[in-house]
Amino acid sequence: MTLDQLGWSDHFARLFEPSSAEGCTAARVAVVHRGQYTVFSAAGDHDVELSGRFLHQTQHAEELPVTGDWVVLRRGANLIDAVLPRRTRLLRRQPGAPVEAQAMAANIDVLFLVTGLDGDFNLRRLERYLVLANESGARPVIVLNKADLCANPPSLSSLGAPVLIVSATRGDNMDAFSNQMRAGETAAFIGSSGAGKSSLVNSLLGRAEQPTAAVRVHDSRGRHTTTNRELIALPDGWLVIDMPGIREVALWVEGDGFDRAFADVGDLALHCRFRDCTHNTEPGCAVRDSLDAERLHSFHKLRRELDHLHRQVDQRAAAEYKARNKRLHLEMRRRPKP
Repeated sequence: MTLDQLGWSDHFARLFEPSSAEGCTAARVAVVHRGQYTVFSAAGDHDVELSGRFLHQTQHAEELPVTGDWVVLRRGANLIDAVLPRRTRLLRRQPGAPVEAQAMAANIDVLFLVTGLDGDFNLRRLERYLVLANESGARPVIVLNKADLCANPPSLSSLGAPVLIVSATRGDNMDAFSNQMRAGETAAFIGSSGAGKSSLVNSLLGRAEQPTAAVRVHDSRGRHTTTNRELIALPDGWLVIDMPGIREVALWVEGDGFDRAFADVGDLALHCRFRDCTHNTEPGCAVRDSLDAERLHSFHKLRRELDHLHRQVDQRAAAEYKARNKRLHLEMRRRPKP
């Protein structure tokens, strides 16, 4: 494949110019295997590792290469020396401690939010995915899979994103995906285990390449058949990242992803009696009077979660600043006096 077929653009070419002058090679991360990376380049696919220089310069987990990244390979070696700045990035809060972001995928044009029209369907989960998608910079598209199991799919117009109603098993409406994509663009599928993401990829490929498994009967939960995020080239000329199922997404929001996911709340808030209305108990609240009660509850719940996250991030930043100052003072005290 050529670099253009892998999603290369003038934007990345400009970023790569200094490295190109040094004889380095550009490649795109296809799969990550615990410190080992399979990359695609104009020369084909091959396995590489991180250089010692790159590891020395890396301070946070989100800086490590992820599927979809464009990387700089050292001249004459299978070593990643740098990651080109990401055009878009899909982030979540890293499980456990410390409190920091974890990148799941990068340089995505469209993020397909997949849910099954069976026991997997969960509107509140879709709202969380929509926050992640809007924060990432990618364009969100909701995919209601397993249309063969539901005669009357729900209306999701309040979420403000395009909705595709498809069936991977029967092949219903699968051309709707390519209508959302252009050649050379990259999409990613995000959803819970059992939503049918790998089945959708197989249907788009026209062959059973990605492993799949039946869901549990009582709750439509799936098994984690996809274990790595993998970049796959499709016959229609675009690429897709098949991602492992996610049961619970811990949000990481630094921009306006939350506000965009709840744009209907913002529109209604313009008609509230008080400009600083919190949409709780204030009189004359247009949001509380007009919005669906469950969606309003979800709005408040996610808002509290993000407020808590921002407090934790601020506390971490304050602790790091204090630790840096302490180290600086100790170094100054150890210096010999002139």
